[in-house]
Amino acid sequence: MGVKVAIGDMLPCTSMIIIEACAIFLTIMASTAMSKLGMSSFVFVVFTNALSFILLIPFSILFRRNNKTEEPLFTFPLVLRAFFLGLVGVTIAQNLAFAGLSYSSPIVACGAANMIPAFSFIIAIILRKIRIDWKRQASIVRVIGSLVSIVGILAMTFYKGPVVKQYSPSFLHLATSPHLFIFTSTHENWILGCFLFASASFALVIWNIIQVGTRKKHPHIMKITCLYTLFGTIQSALLALFMEKDLSVWRLKLDMELLVIVLTAIFGSLIRINVQIWCSRLKGPSYALFFKPVGVPVASTCGCVLFAATFHYGSMLSACICGLGYYTTLWGQLKEDETMQNNEGNVTTFDERVPLLEEQQEEDSQV
Repeated sequence: MGVKVAIGDMLPCTSMIIIEACAIFLTIMASTAMSKLGMSSFVFVVFTNALSFILLIPFSILFRRNNKTEEPLFTFPLVLRAFFLGLVGVTIAQNLAFAGLSYSSPIVACGAANMIPAFSFIIAIILRKIRIDWKRQASIVRVIGSLVSIVGILAMTFYKGPVVKQYSPSFLHLATSPHLFIFTSTHENWILGCFLFASASFALVIWNIIQVGTRKKHPHIMKITCLYTLFGTIQSALLALFMEKDLSVWRLKLDMELLVIVLTAIFGSLIRINVQIWCSRLKGPSYALFFKPVGVPVASTCGCVLFAATFHYGSMLSACICGLGYYTTLWGQLKEDETMQNNEGNVTTFDERVPLLEEQQEEDSQV
């Protein structure tokens, strides 16, 4: 019995850690394709979402057959919400994130992604959805966590720190041979990259607000996901045509560029979502959220070991600060929701506000 319990605890945890590690690896591959092969970040978003939409179609059909209701296939409110979900979550957030990656590195992606709880807290205050109660420990913790996250992203933006070391370990044969992968952009603009990533995280918070209302009125998750992916693809294609005047960037070859597009689409639309849903069913809706900062040590390890000549201590430290702010804010949120639920009984909790298939975007988002 004890062995079964241990496996039941370890398997979801291990799965989520592997998922975050795979996300970092795909981010490094995307960074390499943009820097070495000149892949356009705008075109990349179009192709990955177009392939994701194709992969989601059979799952959407299967989901509808297994969950038959009297709700029409399409309604104007659903289409309108899907349009804005695609606009904010795909066209704005993903294009900002991958543009940010083309100017910085995966460690910035990790740090900026950890800003989401802080941005959510700030927007909730601005919209007067919540108020700060200085008598409650949870409210104070959320304020502190948000401030720590802001300090972390500012430090990452303006202080890179010294390079880890001049040359990579010789046993990796990276010091004397051409690098297979690129961690930091060759046409780097660090401040712009950090700003774009932070803006992408802010857009995801807005996307989360829209999708919460959408999920309450339209519970068919796969249909919503398929629809907003389609809208996001069309919108991103129009944006790419406007931003990229050279039509040759749309030509795909049998190289790393095509490989990273296919892997990112499969990982984001099928693997990551299903693993997260499975873990959430076993451990609760908020379980997957605790693993978002895992990308920081994974990216830091890759940077130190494989890309030491371009990786900076300051970036690693700043990303850790962002991760600390993430956990602090998240802990305060969970405690505050728990207190409110105990006091009022029918309060919407943080678990009920967990983003609809959130990890598909951060990235995926995540990048």
